Amino acid sequence: MRLGISGTLLPDDIRDLTPETARTLRSWGYTGVFTRLGGNDPLNPPSDAECRRFREILADAGLDHYMATGYWQNLVHPDGESRKRSVEVLCAGLRLAARLGAACIDTGPGSMSDTGPWSPHPENWEPWAEANLIDSLGQAAEVAAEVGVRIHLEGHQLVTLRDAAVTRRVVDAVGSPWVRVDMDPVNWITLDTYYDTGAAIDEMFDTLGDRIGSGHSKDIALWDRHTVHLDTVTTGQGAIDHQRYMQRLEGLDPEIYLIVEGCSTEDAPGVYAFLVEQATRAGVAVR
Repeated sequence: MRLGISGTLLPDDIRDLTPETARTLRSWGYTGVFTRLGGNDPLNPPSDAECRRFREILADAGLDHYMATGYWQNLVHPDGESRKRSVEVLCAGLRLAARLGAACIDTGPGSMSDTGPWSPHPENWEPWAEANLIDSLGQAAEVAAEVGVRIHLEGHQLVTLRDAAVTRRVVDAVGSPWVRVDMDPVNWITLDTYYDTGAAIDEMFDTLGDRIGSGHSKDIALWDRHTVHLDTVTTGQGAIDHQRYMQRLEGLDPEIYLIVEGCSTEDAPGVYAFLVEQATRAGVAVR
């Protein structure tokens, strides 16, 4: 298994990456990065020279550019023109990721909410939303194959990919080896599964199998409140059974990437140490 990092010191604009930043990330132990390039418009992308500089800085530090952003546009929208523009952004994101040397991009399905791509909205779970997502991904998969960058889908119970079963159905309907799953157990943990996340993780992996191409690492905590509050917290500070999680990822591919997200710069070195400890206990080799 390989461990990657997102956020922390990584800039939103590739032009702001420095050799010092890249070397620091590598000094923490991580061998790859997931970039969230909100400062780079894929429809008006950086120059070839800027992309080359970015790749060289990462390579010189010994870092893989494993995952780039898919820009989290709305791929389920019922308006044809709106969804066409979203697919164009996703395809442009794939082309930019290829120029930046990324192996894959991460994208969710988007949301019908005006407040964000992971926000709840009742129409996210309508049958037409799933059908539209399949169609959007089918179009983007052709570009993914053309440029050699995989689409890794991330789900969440608040959006169309509300659980592993729906995600499997969508991936199978698209039917492309260029569309896989980015596993993030936190996004599918509920009150019913919170106290046995290992069993929940097993069910997710049993459902999705080798459709999974990568994983995200964060954690989840249930707060003592009058109504249910399940909040994302830093890896190692919640209920996720990381030993079970890492065993299941390793079983798919010994070289698979687990990427830390939702982590502060201050916590990043300690999170790496925690994951290595959990991997050792689980009999998983971190490379």
